[in-house]
Amino acid sequence: MSEQQFTPDTKVAFLVATEGIEQIELTDPWEAVRAAGATPVLISTEPGKVQAFHHLDAADTFGVDVVVGDASVDDYAALVLPGGVANPDALRTDATAVGFVRDFVASGRPVAAICHAIWMLVEADVVRDRELTSWPSLQTDVRNAGGRWTDAEVVVDDNLITSRKPDDLPAFNRELLGRLAG
Repeated sequence: MSEQQFTPDTKVAFLVATEGIEQIELTDPWEAVRAAGATPVLISTEPGKVQAFHHLDAADTFGVDVVVGDASVDDYAALVLPGGVANPDALRTDATAVGFVRDFVASGRPVAAICHAIWMLVEADVVRDRELTSWPSLQTDVRNAGGRWTDAEVVVDDNLITSRKPDDLPAFNRELLGRLAG
């Protein structure tokens, strides 16, 4: 995939809660999107800053660009859902965030979720009859929601792109940028 294939007008939404984001699952796809010439946009449930983590240890903070209640699916070419256990667990209790994810999946645009972020897809009720992967402890949640869980570094099912863990980020980013390119 060549560098700088997109324009800055190509915006990619990164939806996170206010804390508990696994930092590498935010920053690695963010940099891949930026390196490809697109504009990553950080969306959260509240304005201000969000707290990322290196597993259980507090890491960096990142400024929120848009509050999810003010975001429109139509403004973005793709959606990325970073993981971390606490991030999607908190995010899935926010009806506006869940609705944003549901509407994004329905739009047909790429939706990429990694690790525990698959909880957002389960909560949005968009995994039925779809194949996906996640952190292994979520496989029962996926199956209970009507999805088919598989253990693979990346799974693409129509517009859903899912991966298990940070080690899968190269494949995750490759599929995200490939689907974004159309």
